[in-house]
Amino acid sequence: MLLACSRFIFLLALVASAAVLGASLYLEYGPGLSPCLLCLVQRYLLLAFGAVNLIAFVHAPRAIGVLVYSMVSMLLALAGLASATCQVLYQRLPAQQLMICQPDLAQLWNNLSLGDLFTSVYRGTEACAHIQWTLFDLSIPELSMLAFAGLAALSLFQWVRYFLPVKKPRPATRSSTSY
Repeated sequence: MLLACSRFIFLLALVASAAVLGASLYLEYGPGLSPCLLCLVQRYLLLAFGAVNLIAFVHAPRAIGVLVYSMVSMLLALAGLASATCQVLYQRLPAQQLMICQPDLAQLWNNLSLGDLFTSVYRGTEACAHIQWTLFDLSIPELSMLAFAGLAALSLFQWVRYFLPVKKPRPATRSSTSY
């Protein structure tokens, strides 16, 4: 039962990540919102999360494989959560404390080392702090933060199920005494 349920959870995480990724693509190409660098990082982390869960669903691993796949997907979800939290904090800062502009991700990837790329992306720009769209008074990074928290919870649930198995009820026995 552990393996069948874990495949379902991997499928559920895959469908949820595909829905969030579809919503972000709709917001880019539908209303025409342009994503900033942190939005693109979150999108790539979400794509990697979905790919790991797709591989895990197709592979149908045993118990140790379930732990490995869920750990990798949890790390990706936590990285996305950290990125979204960083962007939410940038939205709370005054514009004077942020960079005015920054080259796109392809130029940064080609011209900087990995460490410099990481610090440059997470330095924050005015584009990252600009609130373009809200739903229920939550900005896109706040919604992304909620989505990554839910995806991390799904991955954590795999670990909890493995280490805290449910006790099976004992079958009822008939009394040996007769009345």
